[in-house]
Amino acid sequence: MTSATESHIKLFVTPPHPCSYLTGQQATTLFIDPALEVTVPLYTALTHAGFRRSGANLYRPHCDKCSACQSARVLVADFTPDRSQRKVSQRNQDLQATSVPAHFSDEHYALYCRYINARHRDGAMYPPDEAQYRSFLTSEQHFSGLVEFRLHEELLAVAAVDHLNDGLSAIYTFYAPEAEHARRSLGSYAVLWQIERARELGLPYVYLGYWIADSPKMRYKTRFRPLELLTQTGWQQVNA
Repeated sequence: MTSATESHIKLFVTPPHPCSYLTGQQATTLFIDPALEVTVPLYTALTHAGFRRSGANLYRPHCDKCSACQSARVLVADFTPDRSQRKVSQRNQDLQATSVPAHFSDEHYALYCRYINARHRDGAMYPPDEAQYRSFLTSEQHFSGLVEFRLHEELLAVAAVDHLNDGLSAIYTFYAPEAEHARRSLGSYAVLWQIERARELGLPYVYLGYWIADSPKMRYKTRFRPLELLTQTGWQQVNA
């Protein structure tokens, strides 16, 4: 983000709070003024500078003694799925993907509750809460949407996806956690779908949020190569 862009944006910093990714660490977060009208060009510029959307908020880590969080993006044109990813795509050829507005749905929320209860009982979003869900995953912004993945009429996964000028931003995915669907690797498939969708749209990037070398939860992101990380000197391709 250029200094010219920064000059007209109010920024707010949170007090230190427990880090969501690294146990025992304290974190601070930089937020964009929530009253600011966010256009797609501005959102794209902020994403280039490492910001991320959560509900109505655009934020990035701003920790004095830690720089572990690095924004990650896939180079769409050069991406070639590995053997495992090809199998994931094949196993999910029977799914129908449909883009819908980022609205609240009882069906979506029921799936989200199953997912959080089964996969993230140790996380900040447990227990699932409707108000928290609405603030996190519903949006009236025209660049925000949801993608439903269905097996016939059964909803198996929902991906929140934002459209930028130069790519898609993978905000969050939740999916059916039951053992009968485990071989589908629905989380990975949602990313593969977004990469292919970006390719169809002629967009160069899929933004995957933050990558942290010491966080096991982040390791899956390095399987989508080539991957670029935002460093202090700009975006750089890595072989993490």
